[in-house]
Amino acid sequence: MNLRLASGFSWLRSGLALAALGFAVRAVADETLLLVDDYEVLYRSGTKRILHPAERRPEAVIVQDRPWERTISYNSVHRDPVTGKYRLWYQSLLSADPESSGVAYAESDDGIVWRKPDLGIYRFDGRDTNFVLAPEAGHYGASVMIDSRETDPARRYKLVCFRAREENGRKVMGLAVGFSPDGLHWRMHPTFPLIKGSYGQRTEVPLQGDTTYAWGVPRSVSDVINVLFDEPRGLYVIYAKTWLDMPDGRTIWKRAIVRTESRDFLNWSVPELVIQPDEFDGTGVEYFPPAPGVNPTRRGIQLHGGPVFRHAGVYFSLLQKMDGEITGRMPSELAISRDGITWSRPFRSPDFIGLSPDPNHFDAGCLWTNETPVILDDEIRFYYGAYSGLWNGDLLRTPSGIGLAVLPLDRFAGVSPINGIGQITLRPRSLADCQGVTVNAAIQGELRVEVLDAQGYRLPGFTREDAVPLHGDSLRHAVAWKTKTLRDLPPGRYSLRLHLDRAEVFALTLH
Repeated sequence: MNLRLASGFSWLRSGLALAALGFAVRAVADETLLLVDDYEVLYRSGTKRILHPAERRPEAVIVQDRPWERTISYNSVHRDPVTGKYRLWYQSLLSADPESSGVAYAESDDGIVWRKPDLGIYRFDGRDTNFVLAPEAGHYGASVMIDSRETDPARRYKLVCFRAREENGRKVMGLAVGFSPDGLHWRMHPTFPLIKGSYGQRTEVPLQGDTTYAWGVPRSVSDVINVLFDEPRGLYVIYAKTWLDMPDGRTIWKRAIVRTESRDFLNWSVPELVIQPDEFDGTGVEYFPPAPGVNPTRRGIQLHGGPVFRHAGVYFSLLQKMDGEITGRMPSELAISRDGITWSRPFRSPDFIGLSPDPNHFDAGCLWTNETPVILDDEIRFYYGAYSGLWNGDLLRTPSGIGLAVLPLDRFAGVSPINGIGQITLRPRSLADCQGVTVNAAIQGELRVEVLDAQGYRLPGFTREDAVPLHGDSLRHAVAWKTKTLRDLPPGRYSLRLHLDRAEVFALTLH
């Protein structure tokens, strides 16, 4: 379904239901309140919050079937809101050398069946390929965005990646950016690295002013880079892998996530550490001497990457949670933030996007999440790259490919009673412009919504007894009362209270 039409049908379906209940439907943007955290909640009684993992499709939607696809991993996807067609850019390696990474391209009518067009931009062994950027240049970890705000047609498509160049006889790696008018023909900006990367050998932290030091500032960006436009701030933002220092203070120990921002895509701020592993990750094996032959950079649970997207006022990070020593596996964990800077990790288990239990499956080993979920009328699609290989084994073991995991719309986490009955009281707010409310909930018993004033008193006509009970499972239960509507409320601030009887609530939408 076309995304613009899908959004319209969603509004229309909710609007018809509200109109049938006597609400005047307004043509303004709805506001969805996600219950993935307690940001909108004043308090709740007798309830618990449970993560709902995305459901993986059983097979890869893009398979490793070209001779230039040694492995497939990092990717970005876009669905055109008018045509409904999909475009996807993915990293493809010619060899086991990470610097043989090129950016390949695929397209689809429905997001399920994909084509790899022969573009004639780059040839391999005498034949055309679907590469849009040559692998010899080492476009490592490329992230692509389509910038609808851009006034220069040649810069409408933007790309960030990690690249290397020679500087005074030394290899220097870091942030590179590129621009394209169509997503196929790219021009890399001649100045790079725009930020020198965090890379190299384990050493003491360099002294301030050390002119022999070739790398970036401590905790700079490294070789996993994801970009988005932060709408509330009007800034381009990169979330990238970095390296933390060891317990003894030396460099290159564990991977974590930094953030840098820019107004023009060229001048970026000094990276700032925002998400890191802690003592609650794993077994703590990394605090003890390693066994002989263990790679010291693969000890303990690490955050290999953290692509971020913003939806319904919430920043979500699809953390790549790496266990490089014990299991060798890297599933995805869901982290949340309300400002994109201060993060919480309330859902350490289960994995948000898990791994196949079949060791021969394409996504049995490591997942490479991205910052571009596709949000449809009734579901959210998460595309991800995957290896069957393990960090403590053959990381580049075949097969690899692009997978798809699906979540019902806004059902990241639900709040439900601990023992049958519970209630959720939202923070007081003005309901002057609110013509109606819908609730995203799975209800086995019933759910009723009442209205309290700002001091916590119930309001006649809006009590639990006055509420029309809701039943069943729906993304859009229309809330109503027997004799009144929200238009009958005098000016003021009010709390919505949800009474749950064997019901799980994921979100509310104010219309």
